[in-house]
Amino acid sequence: MHFFLVVPMVLLMHLGAAATTFSSAAADDIALDGCESKCGDVDVPYPFGASNGCHRTGFKVTCHRAAAQQPKKPFLWPNGPEVLSVNIRNSTARVRGTVWSFAVGTSTTNGTEIHVLPVNLQSTFALSAARNSLVVVGCGFHVALARPAAREGDGDDVTFGTCAPLCPGAKQRKLRHGPCDGVGCCEVPVPAVGLASFRVRFAWVAENATARPGWVAPGASVFAVEREWWRDRENVVPIKLSLLSSSSSFAGNASGLAIPSVLDWTLSNSSCAAAKRSSDFGCGSRNSECVDSVSSAYGYVCRCSDGYDGNPYVPRGCRGPRMNIPAGVYFAMGVGIGMFLLLLVVAAIFGAKRLKVRKARKTREHFFKQNRGLLLQQLVDKDIAERMIFSLEELEKATNKFDPARILGGGGHGTVYKGILSNQRVVAIKKSTFVVQREIDGFVNEVAILSQINHRNVVKLYGCCLETEVPLLVYEFIPNGTLYEHLHVESTQSRPLLPWKDRLRIATEVASSLAYLHSAASTSVVHRDIKTANILLDDHLTAKVSDFGASRGISIDQSSVTTPSIQGTYGYLDPEYFYMRRLTDKSDVYSYGVMLVELLTRKKPTMLMSSEGVGLVAHFILSLNQGQLNEVLDELVIEEGEEEAEEVVAIAAMCLKLKGEDRPTMRNVEMRLHALRGTESNNISITEEELTGSNIPTFKEGNAGAGDKTDNYTSRHYSLEEEFLFSASFQR
Repeated sequence: MHFFLVVPMVLLMHLGAAATTFSSAAADDIALDGCESKCGDVDVPYPFGASNGCHRTGFKVTCHRAAAQQPKKPFLWPNGPEVLSVNIRNSTARVRGTVWSFAVGTSTTNGTEIHVLPVNLQSTFALSAARNSLVVVGCGFHVALARPAAREGDGDDVTFGTCAPLCPGAKQRKLRHGPCDGVGCCEVPVPAVGLASFRVRFAWVAENATARPGWVAPGASVFAVEREWWRDRENVVPIKLSLLSSSSSFAGNASGLAIPSVLDWTLSNSSCAAAKRSSDFGCGSRNSECVDSVSSAYGYVCRCSDGYDGNPYVPRGCRGPRMNIPAGVYFAMGVGIGMFLLLLVVAAIFGAKRLKVRKARKTREHFFKQNRGLLLQQLVDKDIAERMIFSLEELEKATNKFDPARILGGGGHGTVYKGILSNQRVVAIKKSTFVVQREIDGFVNEVAILSQINHRNVVKLYGCCLETEVPLLVYEFIPNGTLYEHLHVESTQSRPLLPWKDRLRIATEVASSLAYLHSAASTSVVHRDIKTANILLDDHLTAKVSDFGASRGISIDQSSVTTPSIQGTYGYLDPEYFYMRRLTDKSDVYSYGVMLVELLTRKKPTMLMSSEGVGLVAHFILSLNQGQLNEVLDELVIEEGEEEAEEVVAIAAMCLKLKGEDRPTMRNVEMRLHALRGTESNNISITEEELTGSNIPTFKEGNAGAGDKTDNYTSRHYSLEEEFLFSASFQR
């Protein structure tokens, strides 16, 4: 008995000691056999290589001296950029970037587009959106950067960023020594899906460009730079001084500047599923796995499996710790016992995995049945539900198992993740934050409503997953953030203030979607949580109404419903609904009115406007009554809005009426805004009677207290009960 106890203990002691000793053969193999793995001081791992047979197609590295007496340096392809380092784990290559310079105001640049190839990229390389910024250096111009169409005839280029660097005389020190924050230099983020080339359009401001100090060069420079490196002020200042110097040459690449850029790369344009069937697959190590790239819209890369490290593209590249078992008296017996213990461990692991997989499958089946019945009762057609079903495995793969880095944001009804499906479609996936019945009902409610809605200003639902305790929603990805984020930020180079024309158009689009929900759908739908944080904006700043978790349907034979609980967001809630729990489509009208005030003032509805605790809506109404509205309106609205803003103020005032029956319908508001913008809707016939016969008054600032007040919103003829109800809806 003691013998069988001692022998395993001795074996384990030897195994423990050997676990810290690595065989010389365990060193990382980064290049193919017989191939050089270095060029100068830079590692050159496969699939990169310098000689024939040592690299994969498209990954050739040229290793030579840039000048005499200098060490050898690697360059991508024969005429590509200098390679500073290669990261196999992240599938990136850090290269020496290029600076493109343009002379100011010439016939070749003024108002025209210039096509830029960042580093003469091959099809499997793209600028890394996560690790780079696009920087513009110069004075007195506006620049727009656009992604060219994939093929001729695919449509116009898509602008992904604009900025305008200025050089004011009062900020000369900041111009020379400050960060890249708009004074002589501005930044544009690289779009999320791989960028291989872009177009630059300049609009020169002659009086601004020529009135510069003598040391400022009359031109513009554009370059891509590694974001982490660029955040160091010691790197920014020398680059700015060099490019802004009047002695700089604007005819070439400014090759004397060492500016690093980061490239993402993939093995090919195929997905893993297609590549595995190819003879040129690429994942050479048996301990490697194929992963679809998340940094670009196509392609795949290889990674070492869990527990292994190294280069997955070469045989024996992915390695784990190899133990050096010493020979001795107990060797034969130790091997036998070790094999026996290993079999026991493998059997235990295999059994535990099978049990775990079986339990997970049963859990998914349980939730699928539980949620399927609930959902199909509310969906229009069973066939629609079948086409909309996603598996949990597919969504976990799309989100890298719901990686926190993929979180786009969180609303009152769940957390939203960015995902990339197997067909490379970028989607947003909503997952409930809390496992409670009300959240389940909200998700089911959102599926039931969105599956029947088809409107250009409402987010499109692709489907759902029923294999979790709370259903997951999959809908279109809207890349440009929320209206709230665009309104409540300071003006920067990457995100200037939202112009009045865009605000008016967004207000019209939201009104159009709400009018559709209230009257055009088969069942009237009340959103119940209209706010700027639930208005998403796409690349063209087109509005998309989202987050239908709190929505309610009202049949056509009902004018209202009484809800057991109040749902919505403080500051946007209809006072009549808040106190009486009577929900109508006019509740959305009130919330929409608050949103209009937010667009007009660029202030948050919960903001206190005075020491007495008066909220934004109350302050807006009081300023309107007293003819002092200019004190609360956004300066940009006063400057750009002119008479249009007065009309929108009048519409907002009517939407904020205390009694729901006194508010206009969203269809009426939509027609009013279309008429104001001079546009027509294919589904709306606007008559003069509808425009002039509504309850919406006209507004002229400064006429408070003048003339007949019976038809003017500035009238204070409220009952005591109404006055209390109105004041109680404001923050204290």
